Amino acid sequence: MRAVLVEAFGVPPRLTDVQDPPCPPDGVVVSVDATGLCRSDWHGWLGHDPDIALPHVPGHELAGTVVATGAGVTRWQVGDRVTTPFVLACGRCRACARGDGQVCESQLQPGFTQWGSFAELVALPRADVNLVRVPDEVPTEVAAGLGCRFATAYRAVAHVARVRPGEIVVVHGCGGVGLSAVMVAVALGARVLAIDPDPASAAVAERLGATPVPADRPDDAVADLTDGGPDVTIDAFGSRANLAASVAALRPGGRHVQVGLLGGDDALPRVDMGRVLGQELQLLGSHGMPASAYPEMLARVADGTLDPGRLLRDRIGLAEAAKRLAALGRPGAGAGGMTVIRPDLG
Repeated sequence: MRAVLVEAFGVPPRLTDVQDPPCPPDGVVVSVDATGLCRSDWHGWLGHDPDIALPHVPGHELAGTVVATGAGVTRWQVGDRVTTPFVLACGRCRACARGDGQVCESQLQPGFTQWGSFAELVALPRADVNLVRVPDEVPTEVAAGLGCRFATAYRAVAHVARVRPGEIVVVHGCGGVGLSAVMVAVALGARVLAIDPDPASAAVAERLGATPVPADRPDDAVADLTDGGPDVTIDAFGSRANLAASVAALRPGGRHVQVGLLGGDDALPRVDMGRVLGQELQLLGSHGMPASAYPEMLARVADGTLDPGRLLRDRIGLAEAAKRLAALGRPGAGAGGMTVIRPDLG
């Protein structure tokens, strides 16, 4: 099969032929119809994830068709249209027993702990626990963005922040996750302020129902627009500056949700814990969404309450994926929505 292969961290990967993946006894092999190009893949390519062993195929949000099943698989068969969370939960640990497969104590992650979906085929173990059936009403390209960005944003807004109608939500960073968070928060009845230095991303956020905040003076603008601070702040990009600004802006009793990864120079940020304590703020992490929570989200996508298709920006083939992955660290590279890789485009 063809796959995008990373052979050294930080060095542009290449499209090459590799062996087809064997089918795990408890898993499936999926023919990749579409897979998302995500900033988390860029972090992995730079070597920010200790689980990645080289050579490596990135890619962790996907949709496709089952082409092989292992002997231990009972719920899936060849021909099924599926997607999956980026965390493949074990289904047995304490976290999984609580329904928190997204923080499974023995998790696997395609594109990180094993080869991922920047390829024509991908092997997915633990299929009966983690695969999610894609409804007929949901296009494959839309389903490909659900496994990481949209599902992550959905859970961060609806389940972790527990956003309620009438609340004020500030979203820092309007890439794929941030724009998804804007869409979900607006659908839940929140008033949303969006901050992003790229005009294209800010414009998309505005079309989704958010009020863009001037990026040159966001702190003053948020204070002026919220009369005491927002109820919820979300850092969907991942930076020390966004985290600090989020904590500083919150009203007493407000909630901050950290979704964007903090890697490289932004790792181990300082937090104003005096303000957190004195104002009884809540600092919350959000890491994906378990397969068990997908039906709620998919029902809202299928009935049109949520339309992730509005976030699709580019469709590219595997031949362009390597170049686009390496470029994700440049300013504006993720602006304006999501990019989907389709192997059938070359």
